[in-house]
Amino acid sequence: MSRHTRLHALSLSSALREVWREGYDSGKLWRDVMAGLSVGVIAIPLSMALAIASGVRPEYGLYTAIIAGFLIALTGGSRYSVSGPTAAFVVILYPVAQQYGLSGLLVATLMSSLILLVLAFARLGRLIEYIPEPVTLGFTSGIAIVIATLQVPDLFGLSLTLPEAWLPRVWALLQALPSMDIAAFAVAAVTFAVLVFWPRLRLPVPGHLPALLAGVALMLVLQPFGMEVDTIGSRFSYLLPDGTEGQGIPPFFPELTWPWQQPGPEGVPLDWSWSLVRELLPAAFSIAMLGAIESLLCAVVLDGMTGKRHHANGELLGQGVGNLVAPFFGGFTATAALARSAANYRAGACSPLASAVHALVVLAGLLVLAPMLAWLPMPSMAALLLMVAWNMSEAPKVVHLLKRAPRGDVLVLLTCLLLTVLFDMVIAIFAGILLASLLFMRDLAGMTRFTDISEQRKHVPQTLPAGWQVFKVSGPLFFAAAERVLEELTDACSEARGVVLYMDAVPLLDAGGLNALEQFVVQCQARGTRVIVADLQFQPLRALSRAGVQPKEGVLSFSPTLAAALESLTPAPTSH
Repeated sequence: MSRHTRLHALSLSSALREVWREGYDSGKLWRDVMAGLSVGVIAIPLSMALAIASGVRPEYGLYTAIIAGFLIALTGGSRYSVSGPTAAFVVILYPVAQQYGLSGLLVATLMSSLILLVLAFARLGRLIEYIPEPVTLGFTSGIAIVIATLQVPDLFGLSLTLPEAWLPRVWALLQALPSMDIAAFAVAAVTFAVLVFWPRLRLPVPGHLPALLAGVALMLVLQPFGMEVDTIGSRFSYLLPDGTEGQGIPPFFPELTWPWQQPGPEGVPLDWSWSLVRELLPAAFSIAMLGAIESLLCAVVLDGMTGKRHHANGELLGQGVGNLVAPFFGGFTATAALARSAANYRAGACSPLASAVHALVVLAGLLVLAPMLAWLPMPSMAALLLMVAWNMSEAPKVVHLLKRAPRGDVLVLLTCLLLTVLFDMVIAIFAGILLASLLFMRDLAGMTRFTDISEQRKHVPQTLPAGWQVFKVSGPLFFAAAERVLEELTDACSEARGVVLYMDAVPLLDAGGLNALEQFVVQCQARGTRVIVADLQFQPLRALSRAGVQPKEGVLSFSPTLAAALESLTPAPTSH
């Protein structure tokens, strides 16, 4: 399938269809099952930790991985992507959950899914191509800093309510640090240490499981000494069908419930109105944009790793379908997770069925392992998210860019990072793209210039008539460059009887450039200077034609080549 088709086609389950057309056998199915098992083990604690970081109960993260992860795998356009809760959304979801509760979070997810579907049907799968790398690195690094800050209370066993703004939040944490719990910090430190050093052992078992087991083991060792550590079971509870209370997470398949009937911030459903929906619209738009960027970015990275190619619009369609259905089962925002997707490929996955198996493994974990999951220490979950934040920050890439990239890219990265941390991710992305665009236009405008080639015999082999000059114009004549260049050109040919503009190196002429060129001709006419425009490319020629620019006797003429223009300056030989 051609690149053009992949970028513009739209079909449901495009990745699955492609795998099926290539041929799928029992051997590939076995590899998908093994890969799904491996990634599912990773996804269980991560989904719970990300749900807690997003401000809701841990089981809702599992519901997200089960429902959205399964549907997106079967309907999307990337064969290796694994979807579920991701760290990138924490900075958006946490404030929504705090203000509007689970109900508001699910409705915002539902609204974002509709925006994703609109993006898919509008064939906007090429969206990721227009976001510069400094913008992506800036806001992902900013998100990582915010996530790491949110983990500090559980890492150190602090009891405090965090302010919404980042700077007051950091100040509150610094003031609370003297009251840290040594046991909680020890459990978090052991968990984090295992996460850091486990990959060096090069074992096939992912480090998340042994790290959490090490945290649980240390917690059990400390308990006889009266050093209690907060766990999922001690912090969260649920009601059983007989009215009794269970600890941890409920070992049941999620029930079908209208998202707007789920509990609000006070534990009761919100009184929904159009004004409330309008309040959630900015968050929904942020979720959709970030979901699209994260999913497409993940697919592009996987393409580089695997040599395969994803279906951009199909991936947006799958993300929209998964996020449309998940809220009815308690699932919040899901998108492709790069770390889990890369682990999926490295584990031998061949098709989207591996991601579907991962969702079934999470379901099995919910139904079978719920009593054991209640023993997971909260400091260990915070350490797990701290590692996720570090990996998400891509610190080595950021450092490399800061050292080697042009100043404009460094400025864009730092702007996006600071705006994400201090204000809002959406503001950061829009400001970053705007700043990057302005800097790009500045650089592009600097490439547009003219050169006097009247004496360059390579271009002008014959001697020009008295008072004539030839200028080669190079670069796009667009609004940011045309006026400057043509004003300088006007000064350069102020004494000329005629001027030839050699424009074979001008690929673009926009409305600003057209206006500047017309003003140049008017000023030349006022001085009695004749203008010949030679060797126009297709786009500038079409722009002049659509604008109705016509030759004027003795003022403006056009020539197909520079040679023809120069020949028209030489008087025809007279016959005797």
